[in-house]
Amino acid sequence: MIEFFQEGSFRIHAKEKYADWIGRIIVSEESFVGIINFIFCEDDYLLKVNQQHLKHDYFTDIITFDYTDGNIVSGDVFISTERIEENAGLFGVNFNTELLRVMSHGILHLLGYNDKSEDEVIKMRAKEEEKIKMFHVEQS
Repeated sequence: MIEFFQEGSFRIHAKEKYADWIGRIIVSEESFVGIINFIFCEDDYLLKVNQQHLKHDYFTDIITFDYTDGNIVSGDVFISTERIEENAGLFGVNFNTELLRVMSHGILHLLGYNDKSEDEVIKMRAKEEEKIKMFHVEQS
């Protein structure tokens, strides 16, 4: 089950389309959908999560809490829509493209991909691009 929550003014539209896409990402990595919660929030909210749970005192675009068990993918994915907006400007993309990148990034973390080393970052970026393209694939 994939659910969407908001702590702020941002509202995601076409939830079914996003949920279908996330499910297809997970299946494409030979895993199964468990319980996944996307929580869209603003910077201050995510900063508090970062401080409380990770002891980090800085803004971030995403924090993922992984509850995956074997190949059943589960977790909470917190996303700052303010960071998405700022990053979209920095990277020269529209808000929705950056939203897809960050959402796929969180799911890839739940699937076991990391981005600590330079090689891992390169692989993560390639996977993000691959998964973003899946969003635009029409389903029959």
